[in-house]
Amino acid sequence: MATTQPSFAVSPASSNPIRFGCFAPQCFVRVSKPPCYRRRLVSTTSFQRKIGGGCGGGLIRCELPDFHLSATATTVAGVSTENAVDRVQIPKGEMWSVHKFGGTCVGNSQRIRNVAEVIINDNSERKLVVVSAMSKVTDMMYDLIRKAQSRDDSYLSALEAVLEKHRLTARDLLDGDDLASFLSHLHDDISNLKAMLRAIYIAGHASESFSDFVAGHGELWSAQMLSYVVRKTGLECKWMDTRDVLIVNPTSSNQVDPDFGESEKRLDKWFSLNPSKIIIATGFIASTPQNIPTTLKRDGSDFSAAIIGALLRARQVTIWTDVDGVYSADPRKVNEAVILKTLSYQEAWEMSYFGANVLHPRTIIPVMRYNIPIVIRNIFNLSAPGTIICQPPEDDCDLKLTTPVKGFATIDNLALINVEGTGMAGVPGTASDIFGAVKDVGANVIMISQASSEHSICFAVPEKEVNAVSEALRSRFSEALKAGRLSQIEVIPNCSILAAVGQKMASTPGVSCTLFSALAKANINVRAISQGCSEYNVTVVIKREDSVKALRAVHSRFFLSRTTLAVGIIGPGLIGATLLDQLRDQAGVLKEEFNIDLRVLGITSSKTMLLSEIGIDLSRWRELLNEKGTEANLDKFTQQVHGNHFIPNTVLVDCTADSGIASNYYGWLRKGIHVITPNKKANSGPLDQYLKLRDLQRKSYTHYFYEATVGAGLPIISTLRGLLETGDKILRIEGICSGTLSYLFNNFVGDRSFSEVVAEAKKAGFTEPDPRDDLSGTDVARKVIILARESGLKLDLSDLPVRSLVPEPLKGCASAEEFMEKLPQYDGDLAKERLEAENSGEVLRYVGVVDAVNQKGTVELRRYKKDHPFAQMAGSDNIIAFTTTRYKDHPLIVRGPGAGAQVTAGGIFSDMLRLASYLGAPS
Repeated sequence: MATTQPSFAVSPASSNPIRFGCFAPQCFVRVSKPPCYRRRLVSTTSFQRKIGGGCGGGLIRCELPDFHLSATATTVAGVSTENAVDRVQIPKGEMWSVHKFGGTCVGNSQRIRNVAEVIINDNSERKLVVVSAMSKVTDMMYDLIRKAQSRDDSYLSALEAVLEKHRLTARDLLDGDDLASFLSHLHDDISNLKAMLRAIYIAGHASESFSDFVAGHGELWSAQMLSYVVRKTGLECKWMDTRDVLIVNPTSSNQVDPDFGESEKRLDKWFSLNPSKIIIATGFIASTPQNIPTTLKRDGSDFSAAIIGALLRARQVTIWTDVDGVYSADPRKVNEAVILKTLSYQEAWEMSYFGANVLHPRTIIPVMRYNIPIVIRNIFNLSAPGTIICQPPEDDCDLKLTTPVKGFATIDNLALINVEGTGMAGVPGTASDIFGAVKDVGANVIMISQASSEHSICFAVPEKEVNAVSEALRSRFSEALKAGRLSQIEVIPNCSILAAVGQKMASTPGVSCTLFSALAKANINVRAISQGCSEYNVTVVIKREDSVKALRAVHSRFFLSRTTLAVGIIGPGLIGATLLDQLRDQAGVLKEEFNIDLRVLGITSSKTMLLSEIGIDLSRWRELLNEKGTEANLDKFTQQVHGNHFIPNTVLVDCTADSGIASNYYGWLRKGIHVITPNKKANSGPLDQYLKLRDLQRKSYTHYFYEATVGAGLPIISTLRGLLETGDKILRIEGICSGTLSYLFNNFVGDRSFSEVVAEAKKAGFTEPDPRDDLSGTDVARKVIILARESGLKLDLSDLPVRSLVPEPLKGCASAEEFMEKLPQYDGDLAKERLEAENSGEVLRYVGVVDAVNQKGTVELRRYKKDHPFAQMAGSDNIIAFTTTRYKDHPLIVRGPGAGAQVTAGGIFSDMLRLASYLGAPS
């Protein structure tokens, strides 16, 4: 079969020339050619010679006639190319699959082989593959232009680095004639680029056309190399310079609009000369209607794939990248972000607008026309199914079963401008004037919110543009400001936008309520709100410093388990250690059955702390605390648990009896940290501090629970609150509320001495290391103060008369051992009291009393008849009797174990679950 090579005739060009540099009149060279031949500039050497060589650095103006090369009729394989378009049109439809591989996918020779393997393994009938330049190459090309423009001679060595990168890659991938052919083209291209960059160097300026032409070479080289690799497997494969096919019209907004009609014609023409079932096409680059090389601007390769997918009416377009799919939020900010299985076109559009790394909105437009799905896949994890972006059917099961909010995104570094004044209401054209001024300074409005009263309009702009916008508005409305029709033009800096996106938001009641509730509970203030009537997104403006916290809070509410809590345990002693073991045993059940996710991110003692970003392994917490613990620092501990994690709800559990730790509660609550504790020091400390703490608790969305401060695990505080909240009135609270003293007097019977019973209790671990801490009555007094204050009495510890069981002479003993040694000397007094009680048919009990009627409290040793509930105690049980207006004749009694690590830790655990229910977990 005869094959005739094209012959070229030089003739004057009738269209506008490519403008090279800033010369006037311009020097230019135009190349037009059959689409089957590579586009390349000609006469660049003579062009350089005319303006660069031997001129001593000076510019020589020159005028060249505008020539272009046009192909005469050519015979290819016996078929005239003039009639080829009529005879062969590219088939369209679902036999085509389109793949796009980004720069990281073709970043080196091995990755290019991996891409080739993916292409080969795709069983589609026909495949078109769009490739980006190798990783970092486009940046290198733009750097060449910048260096040449600034007359930096290092552009030559930088160009050599570009050459070397591709030469080494080609030598690793190719051999024989393929390698020789590619390297020949590569060196020709580098030679032409060197001449062009020399022209830019001399001119000190590069036009947009020059920049686009230079920047697009990376795609040419990666597409050629990939096509050679695929052909090596024996498959038919052609590579396409998409500047021969994709025609776009530049717009005023630094974007381009595809000319689908002309592009379709050129695609048919290209395919008639290059029929193949596998086509490797360049991404990012295209041509103007005048055949001037250009680029598709931001995310151009994705856009190329979408345009070509639409031209082919392809079955799907797969965007291969280095992540497993589209995340529900930025995984760098939200550790629990999940891969979304599906997104609608509109959802992907909204998320990308608000900064999510999905696709540029322009990429979605071409495929929407023909309902062509876009699939986001990970080239480095082929087992991951990825995310499908499509138009789901109305009864789509996946959308019904998942949260109505598909994802969250943020835009930072914004400022809010508020234009306010009574003179705006009902005045036509005010909004037009405002946004006309914004347009005049070329600023971009991200979000708009207007009150229905028309009293104010606020909108968000990038912070770098806010000064220009503010000045333009003040100038435009200077007379209105002077006359008082406008009261202010306020700039609120340091803002961020948080957007919630989801197609099903429109048909699901309560989405906005849940969103704002999550923000409120995370103590985040919303400065402005915007929601379109389509309800595809709800947008809020917040402080920039709250951006990540807000993102985590709302994501946690919609995507994590119903309630996720970051937990910090302070004091891993007997009670704290028992609590950690209980959490270890129950955490899985709570998450599985109740959607409560408790993550211990920190454990600290007075000397050592253990911190984790994702959660401490509670099966090994003791070992980890010893091996990986660092020096304890309460401020750092708090910051790590509360501020440096991906969980919005934080609770600190104070298992100590330290007043210094308790002094931090107010500050923690102000920061939005919930507090749970058995530590009595805060609630029985100075009255003014207690009142301040409770006032903050009532006004904020943070919770402070302390059930275990009275009666260990018994529901004493909650019972008291329940009585008061239902309108009952407390008359008297009386009870045995010390497990230690309950044990002592339950066993102080018969001939046993008091010192003997104390020694027994100490040995069994029922007392503090120094029994005087129990016998002094101070612990009971603190519990009485807590109950009194809960009942509304304003009492201090100093207001309570307390019966101490520590003999006065023994209060000054230097040690617990000395005290225990001397205690038997004072057994007589208590033995006498016990005998008197027994002779009257009574028993001794150490009780605390709140007399709400007379507004006082006492701690005393009292006698009770043997049929009284207080006389029928055993072991270390506690008992509290509530006498109220409802329970006047028969007091309400709460009784049970009131001491021991297990029950105290259980009381704390119960408070943690109550906190979870307050935050939205099922009750």
